Amino acid sequence: MRRFLQRLLGDRGERAAVRFLKKARFRIIARQYRNQFGEIDIIAMDGPQIVFVEVKTRQSTDTGQPYEAVDRRKQQKLTKLALVWLRKHKRLEQSARFDVISIVWPEDSADPTIEHFRHAFDATGAGQFFS
Repeated sequence: MRRFLQRLLGDRGERAAVRFLKKARFRIIARQYRNQFGEIDIIAMDGPQIVFVEVKTRQSTDTGQPYEAVDRRKQQKLTKLALVWLRKHKRLEQSARFDVISIVWPEDSADPTIEHFRHAFDATGAGQFFS
């Protein structure tokens, strides 16, 4: 049950992140893109640049800020996922970056606190790419 509730909160956070990005004039290309390595929450365009967005949502900061969950291992996984997407869509030459959206959404609140970290990290691990 706990896992189900976490997934609901995560989905709610991703929907809020999409609204947030659209207000900032990003164009959403994909949500919950999956391949053999995992999932990218949001793929968007910020002008001519492709942006791979990881969304982390928590009800409180008792165990730390949501963005702190995007550790080195998660960054390597997202880099692999992004490379697969770029190859598949023949966009390896296009500028790309990784952003993180950190959301704190208390259970008793209608509105979340959203922080957007642009260029949150560089591509890491084997098979890096450059923007």
